Amino acid sequence: MASLGDLKPSKKIVPFVNESTLVPVKSNKQILWAWRISLCCALALIVLLPILSPDPYARILRVLPDGILNTFLVTICSMALALIIGVLTGLGQITTFTPVRILCTTYVEIVRGIPLLIQLFYIYYALGKFVALPAMISAIIAMAVCYGAYISEIFRSGMQSIPKGQMEASMALGLSRSQSIIYVILPQTFRIVLPPIGNEFIALLKDSSLVSILAISDLSRRGREFAAATFTHFETYTMIALIYLAITLVMSKGVAYFEERTNYYEN
Repeated sequence: MASLGDLKPSKKIVPFVNESTLVPVKSNKQILWAWRISLCCALALIVLLPILSPDPYARILRVLPDGILNTFLVTICSMALALIIGVLTGLGQITTFTPVRILCTTYVEIVRGIPLLIQLFYIYYALGKFVALPAMISAIIAMAVCYGAYISEIFRSGMQSIPKGQMEASMALGLSRSQSIIYVILPQTFRIVLPPIGNEFIALLKDSSLVSILAISDLSRRGREFAAATFTHFETYTMIALIYLAITLVMSKGVAYFEERTNYYEN
């Protein structure tokens, strides 16, 4: 009888492409150098522009800190809720209980077919006729529901990439199907899906700029308010773009670090 130790998880996962930045892994020197150059240029401009031209660049930086904090708040809360939704619906898509499988798959297909901007409008304005939610809560729910659908597909493909022998061996050793999923399949799945989940986190951070349409004082909203008051649109959006770029580049390196650690433990 085969034991669980004799069956190694497959490292292959269904490719998942999104709008995230490229992950600067050490094995790809071209991307790594492009990441280094981009980050150095972004940080240098963020530092030098306020020194060389305090008005308006230094003034712009002074009005952005609370917007940056709100951006991270929306991103982290949305991602935490999206992970819960994604794991549950990912499990629902592979369950043997047909009604749940159909319901979860329908959710994924509907949400992925509607733009995030429309979902933001719908939850805040349309559902506001029945349940009045604060703008921040509406934004977090909309982004979590949207990204939960994409994360669900990542988890589904990750779980299906585990060899079927893992489930058969664990059940042969006396575990139930649910116990096999919790103790055998899910731990391996989390290790496999970590890189694409990290990419989704970066993509969600960039998409968080859409919450400014709900009057949430995030980074993009603060910039738009400053530009409208001072008519320095070029300077303001240049600084905002540089800040977004620096944040996403740093986060992409974090994703690369976790991916390298994952590969280290697998080897």
